Amino acid sequence: MSFTRRSFLVATGAALSAGALQHAAFAADAPNTLFTPRVLGNPNAKVVVEEWFSLTCIHCAHFAEETFPQVKKNLIDTGKIRYVFHDFPTDQLATLAAMVARTLPEDRYEPFCSAVLSSLDRWAYNNEADHKAELQKMAAFAGMPAATFEKAIADQKLLQFIMTEQSEAQDKYNIESTPTFRFNNKEQVSSALSYDDFVKYLTKAS
Repeated sequence: MSFTRRSFLVATGAALSAGALQHAAFAADAPNTLFTPRVLGNPNAKVVVEEWFSLTCIHCAHFAEETFPQVKKNLIDTGKIRYVFHDFPTDQLATLAAMVARTLPEDRYEPFCSAVLSSLDRWAYNNEADHKAELQKMAAFAGMPAATFEKAIADQKLLQFIMTEQSEAQDKYNIESTPTFRFNNKEQVSSALSYDDFVKYLTKAS
């Protein structure tokens, strides 16, 4: 999914600033893990795969549903690769979802992101839905209290962290769409890869 960064930054900042003023103190109480990398797999693996994704991206959802389970089973859980997730929200809803995901305990990050991506039709692309309410329901199912949810989506420090990481990735790697993958800093591709294609890029970068 492609996006125009300038308009996204303006819209997101305006949408979140009002709520942030009500919860300015929360950022100071954020746990140290709030800004740490979200990683799965063997920390000593010879191959590192990075994914930049947006939590409202249908292509990211396709990869998460069709390919990632095989990647996790065959490559991550077996210690062959280290997998690094990067938030790259392409709209306001994806930004809110990323902020919530990062506020959850680290071990719930990937399962929550998977649940969000598998439910796009219900919460993100349903024009009759209360998008925030639906997102909060999923967060509650992951164990997040309502008060924590409200603080998470109003955390200006977290918002700035995500936007800065996104901007740096775009400047450094020229990322314009999601999902984008980098294999060992050698191969880069923007596509919802099939498992076979994922392995091909992995082999080329090894």
